[in-house]
Order: sequence, then structure tokens, then C-alpha cells
Amino acid sequence: QLQLVESGGGSVQSGGSLRLSCAARSGFTFGRHCMGWFHQGPGKDRELVAAVDVDGSTGYADSVKGRFTISQDNAKTTLYLQMNNLQPDDTGVYFCAADRLRCGSSLYGATFWGQGTQVTVSP
Repeated sequence: QLQLVESGGGSVQSGGSLRLSCAARSGFTFGRHCMGWFHQGPGKDRELVAAVDVDGSTGYADSVKGRFTISQDNAKTTLYLQMNNLQPDDTGVYFCAADRLRCGSSLYGATFWGQGTQVTVSP
């Protein structure tokens, strides 16, 4: 079973950058999975902010376009989210998700989820 482990969260000031990682455990790869990053702000629902399909095509929420970049390593064992020009509204827990059949906005129903990593952006 695919297990996902996020890392890279932390505290930064407004305008700062972080790079989140989502690693597949135990020798698994997600080369045949659609992947996504979700953001859950304090007291808010989880929101898909970036996604990448099996063919490598990407999509972003309007709130992060031009600031966040989703990517994968060549071995398809680690998913990244480069976050630049972070703002206080970006504060929250970030989760990665994967599914072999659900892609794009359908990732809300993804089969595999990481445990999340906290990002805090101060003004």
C-alpha cells in the first residue's frame, strides 16, 4: 500500500519561501498516480491548491498561481511543492494525496493521504 510522508513545513515571514516534500515509503513509486497538494487553513475545509496528472500536466488554484510550483523527482518517489511569496492566508496544514484513478479536482476523494505538515506565515 502506498504510504506518503510530508515534510518541509515551518514558520516563515510574509514574502518568504518553503519547499514541501511528499515521499513515498517502502520502495513504492507514484509514477502511475495523479498527485495533489491540499491546504487546510485554521477552521477551514481542505482545498486543493496544486495537482499533477500522470502525463505531467499541472493545475493550480487561483490563490496560488504564479507563487506555487508542483513537481516530482525523476524516480517518481517524491512530490514537491515550492511555495514562494508566502502570505498569512497560506498558513495551515498541507497534505499530499495520490490516486491511480482520480485526478485533478477528483483528488478530494483520493485513496492515499499523507499526515500533513504545518506551515505558518507571519505578517
